[in-house]
Amino acid sequence: RSIRAGDVILGLPTNGLQTNGYTLARDILFKKAKLRVKGKLPGTSLKLENLLLAVHPNYRPALLKIGKRVKIKGAAHITGGGLIDNPPRIFPKGLGAEIQLGSWPVPLLFQYLEKRGKLAKGEAYRTFNMGIGMIVVVSKGDVGKVRKLVRCYEIGKMVRGERRVKLIG
Repeated sequence: RSIRAGDVILGLPTNGLQTNGYTLARDILFKKAKLRVKGKLPGTSLKLENLLLAVHPNYRPALLKIGKRVKIKGAAHITGGGLIDNPPRIFPKGLGAEIQLGSWPVPLLFQYLEKRGKLAKGEAYRTFNMGIGMIVVVSKGDVGKVRKLVRCYEIGKMVRGERRVKLIG
């Protein structure tokens, strides 16, 4: 594998839960908070039914666009296991990642679920995608090129150490 310490992790945004976390989300929204599917997310004008049924983004066009201009060293779809369990699947032995909290806007739905569900950071980031549907690992020198091609956030970096994700901040 070509992933090295110092490489940058870029996050491609998503528009909702994608395909994971629905059991916990339903428990928080409908059992704990007693909300209705036709209602709105408290404190917003966002309809719950729209948030929960958002169509899963297709990352193929973005990945093809990036891959034509720079070397993609690794990519991981953020599904079950969230930002904690999915990324390490692409890490070579001896490398881990630091994900910088606050480096991308966490959608209001996830903020609400984390707060109302009284979820520890680790649990929220392991269960939900927290607004990042795909990560791409590229060389530090390629970050600017990728940011001109697709909407993404610089969310972390590869570091020497255990094959795991550490949340920073």
